[in-house]
Amino acid sequence: MDRAGIFSGNDPFVMARSWLTEAEATEPNDPNAIALATVDGDGLPDVRMVLLKDIEKDAFVFYTNYQSRKGEQIAASGKAAFVLHWKSLRRQIRVRGVTEREDGIAADEYFASRSLKSRIGAWASAQSKPLSSRAALMAEVVKISAKHGPNPSRPPFWGGIRIIPTEMEFWADGSFRLHDRFRWTRASRNDSWSVERLNP
Repeated sequence: MDRAGIFSGNDPFVMARSWLTEAEATEPNDPNAIALATVDGDGLPDVRMVLLKDIEKDAFVFYTNYQSRKGEQIAASGKAAFVLHWKSLRRQIRVRGVTEREDGIAADEYFASRSLKSRIGAWASAQSKPLSSRAALMAEVVKISAKHGPNPSRPPFWGGIRIIPTEMEFWADGSFRLHDRFRWTRASRNDSWSVERLNP
């Protein structure tokens, strides 16, 4: 198969890290922003932007409130998809797969690395739930700050979501809209990848 240049290699996670590193030098804002897709109980899709925080050996990780809409939808379906798109590079990566929680040491360490205001905010916000006013939210921030002090621990309802892909697609813009697309697929985490070129 004619995979060369930016598409070469036998490990899609190495490729993804390489593309993200390039984007960090060219993309003006949040090169790690992903459009995360989930479905509700009726199968209706839901999508929102979140920040990808780690590309592991065989998975992608972001962090969230487990009681948020996305957290509840992922818990119910066990599946998610996302796209990383970089205008500056004219490239994107699409990922689909199964999920698992990261609520151990890695989640504790990441939470501790966040700013104090972000840690307090994680405790104060009942993410995705109705809010009567911004004043009510700020009052909760004051209350939480007094309760948890200057070094709040990670909330039990907050942590990581690991997406373990069964499908990844690497896309790069081509002349006359004749784009280059390569799709990597595997049946499960322990299986080998198959790669095929797709029509634009």
